[in-house]
Amino acid sequence: MPLVPRLGSGIPLVGRTQEMRRLGAAFARAERGEAGAVLLSGDAGVGKTRLLTELGEHVATRGALVLTGRCIDVREGGLPYLPFAEALAPLGTVAEPGIAAAVRARPALGRLLPQGQEPDMPSAGEYGQVTANEREAMQRPRAEQDLGQLQLFDAVLGVLTEIAAARPVVILLEDLHWADRSTRNLLSFLLTRLRSQRLLVVGSYREEDVHRRHPLRALLAELVRLATVERVELLPFGTAEARAFVEALSDEPLGADVVADIASRSEGNPFFAEELLASSAECRDLPAGLAEVLLARLERLAPDTRRVLRVISVANDDSVSHAALAEIAGLGESELDEALREAVQHHVLVIENGFYAFRHALLQEAVYGDLLPGERGRMHAAYAVRIQAMPQGRGHDAKLAYHSLESKDFATALPALWRAMAEAEKLGAPGAALRHVEQALSIWDAVPEAGRPEGVDELRLLHNASYFAGTAGEPERAAAYARSATQELTPDIPLERAAGAWRRLAETLLSQEGTVDEASAAIDRAWALVEHTEPSAARAWVLASRAGILRVLDQYEEALESALTAVSDARTVGAMGAEASALVTLGTLADSSGDPAEARERLCQAIDKAREAGALNVEVRAMYFLALSYDDQAEIAAALEHVERGVRRAEESGLTWSAYGLELRARHLQLRYLSGDWPDEDAAGRAGRGVSSAVAARILGVWALFVVSRGRFDTAERLLPGLRRHWPSDIQIALSGGDAVSQLAYWRGRYAEAVHAAEELIDWLEKIEPSLLGGIRIAAHGAAAAAALAADGRSRGEQRVAEEAMAAGERFLAHGRRCAAEGMPRSGTLGPEGRAWVARLEAAASGLGGDPEPRLWAEAAEAFGYGAVYEQAFCRWQYARALLASGADVAEATAALEAAHKVAAELDAVPLRDAVRDLGHRARIELAGAAAPSGTEGARTPADPLTDRERDVLERVALGRTNRQVGAELYISEKTVSVHLSRVMAKLGASRRAEAVAIAYDRGLLAAPAPSE
Repeated sequence: MPLVPRLGSGIPLVGRTQEMRRLGAAFARAERGEAGAVLLSGDAGVGKTRLLTELGEHVATRGALVLTGRCIDVREGGLPYLPFAEALAPLGTVAEPGIAAAVRARPALGRLLPQGQEPDMPSAGEYGQVTANEREAMQRPRAEQDLGQLQLFDAVLGVLTEIAAARPVVILLEDLHWADRSTRNLLSFLLTRLRSQRLLVVGSYREEDVHRRHPLRALLAELVRLATVERVELLPFGTAEARAFVEALSDEPLGADVVADIASRSEGNPFFAEELLASSAECRDLPAGLAEVLLARLERLAPDTRRVLRVISVANDDSVSHAALAEIAGLGESELDEALREAVQHHVLVIENGFYAFRHALLQEAVYGDLLPGERGRMHAAYAVRIQAMPQGRGHDAKLAYHSLESKDFATALPALWRAMAEAEKLGAPGAALRHVEQALSIWDAVPEAGRPEGVDELRLLHNASYFAGTAGEPERAAAYARSATQELTPDIPLERAAGAWRRLAETLLSQEGTVDEASAAIDRAWALVEHTEPSAARAWVLASRAGILRVLDQYEEALESALTAVSDARTVGAMGAEASALVTLGTLADSSGDPAEARERLCQAIDKAREAGALNVEVRAMYFLALSYDDQAEIAAALEHVERGVRRAEESGLTWSAYGLELRARHLQLRYLSGDWPDEDAAGRAGRGVSSAVAARILGVWALFVVSRGRFDTAERLLPGLRRHWPSDIQIALSGGDAVSQLAYWRGRYAEAVHAAEELIDWLEKIEPSLLGGIRIAAHGAAAAAALAADGRSRGEQRVAEEAMAAGERFLAHGRRCAAEGMPRSGTLGPEGRAWVARLEAAASGLGGDPEPRLWAEAAEAFGYGAVYEQAFCRWQYARALLASGADVAEATAALEAAHKVAAELDAVPLRDAVRDLGHRARIELAGAAAPSGTEGARTPADPLTDRERDVLERVALGRTNRQVGAELYISEKTVSVHLSRVMAKLGASRRAEAVAIAYDRGLLAAPAPSE
């Protein structure tokens, strides 16, 4: 009888004291209403599952509801939300009234729970009007059209929060390295919204599997920065623990040499140790690699047992039913029973809820990898046949497609992929839908025409691939697929379909930087195909898209004519979506002509018609331009309200990272920065998982402004260099990212770097769009840095530095003025925001040759009074500086400083706050709420005889300042400086200024001078 180890699940937990203590502490906090999450990492087989099992048993004894879900390896996009669906499945059948009521109150959960309704097939109208069948489909109501990704996420969060009010909830999510994009998005959503719920989320993943390009890697890096998220690394056993573990595993005493050998070979990995011990009874020459160990151990099993294991390995699922094994393994009932019994007894398989599963995923991987190509294909084919015979259910078609692809049964895989794509879209998982349609494209030519889905051709697949790529936040791929679609056009393609392909290409190109000319050429091709045809939906869509592109090209008269014709055609044929699209352009044209009232009326009409037609992209686009209409007029509160509505609608519709979903999100962040509604969590600056790097950079560029303004300089140093390479992708990335670089250097006192950064960005803008209105802001920051650099040069006696800085400042002034004069505001005239930045530019430039003009800084502060609270606070600080430097009204300077300090403190804008406090300290102005100085005037101690003012003077003398320069900086007279210096020298026993400085350094009364920048 071979020795069979009890395995880790049958013995007390060895070691892991520190890890269990941390998990227990996290649960204790959750019990107190401090929701949290733990990310448990470790190598395969290190014991993550065992630790989570121990935790689950522990918290269950304390009344917690434990929900467990596992990810499985079915390739990216296979089964959206699978671990959450498994974890939440018990909620659909639980008898507790409170839980049942919480589930019933959230219909969106029906897409995760087993008893939920299956989604209908999607309407083709969203992908573009192509055929009569598709136009007919567009009219059919879509039961879940309004149930997008956000409703599902909110439903999950809501039901957990409600249940947690009655009892603590612990969710255990295993093997996140296999999580699909939708699961990662939901996990990110959940963890960023942990607040006061009695909820603990614990997720495990294989550390070695999360490689550099693994999609989970970026998410983990972001999640661990959240205050509510803790990372626990499960390391291999130490030598003593490994030996104790091996000894505890065996039912019989082992020799010391065997224990030491296994402990050493296992390298502290519990699963390695288990497998080495299991194979050591009959295989003294222990295999070196884990796969070899696993297969060597399995070779001891009976042939029927090994066959059953191979069948289960192909399932690629958590568990397999007895019925499936009986059907696919080809064994009689008694033979199958004996094979399963042996596998269970030898701890290769475990039984979970009546299903069979490998005890560890590595076992499945080893067995599957050892299959011959022929037997692998036959087994996948058998699974596909079985799945086909089963009733439709969630994930049915994705599984069928997977097994059919692996068995090379492309005729079955292709329609299954088409249906799986539709299901993924209904679930609000555009990334999964994209994966399915890409797989369909890869096998299209291998499927005879008779085996292809009815009404589907390669052109439609390419169109859908472009649509889902754009929706999933991958605009480059969207354009590539659209371009491929135009290359597939043949003379026999109907004109309307061909025009639709060119229109789609034009729209995808318009969302990218530097492709407007190509977009214009594409829409011209589309228009040439339908220009002389009768009114139709396709013609109306082309006209509407053409109008939008002509507006971007500043061809307003042609855009107006095209939009009006589009409305006429659309109303003639009942193409409400195309009409809505044209109305959006009419609204933006009204804004450009200076008629915001008409613009908003047109845009509201567009929103209503787009929603009625189910034209989700058009609806989101209309909501973006409606928010922008209020933004242009500096109606910040209204703009924020409308942009928030647009963001919510984009999330509900699964269009969060579509072209205008992205623009809404970026503008929302910009408005929050402008209005002073600064978010605390870093999640606000992160894009969704799986989006392109350029899309992520669009959000990160805006977030960088918050990071710098809050003084998180180290974070900014890591963030900003990566944004530079994305400047060509989107000019807004250049404006926000380059702005942040300049501000970072300014606040660090590195004025030459700040000037250089602004010059570099303006030089780049000159080649792209010389008179871009955003250039005014960059010029204003550059002028402020140039003025500071010039003043610093003069104070150090470095006249050349001062002169070069003044010259740079004059160039900034000229550039900003030209942008203001020649730029093209959306509303036709420079709005309040633009005028405010011009005022700030003029004020900053007034300080290039000496003291700045207080009146100009006062005008700048007033100009930002439309709601730009942070920028106004900055201008008030500069206004106070100018007043104090000119010896003007100290009371007015005090009021300005108080107002600036209040805003800076509320926003936690550390650099501005400290600058305001420093100015107040130097000017002897006490600010409400400011930290009290370390000492007070006249206070003395034996160790530190200097007063604060004396120290201020001596610090500046140490920097080489003259008495006049020190007086100017401290807003005191030159005579008063001399008096302070005389007192300092007397206290320190020095006869000269330089000697006083040296003594102060030696006694630690002055901080060591910083290295020269």
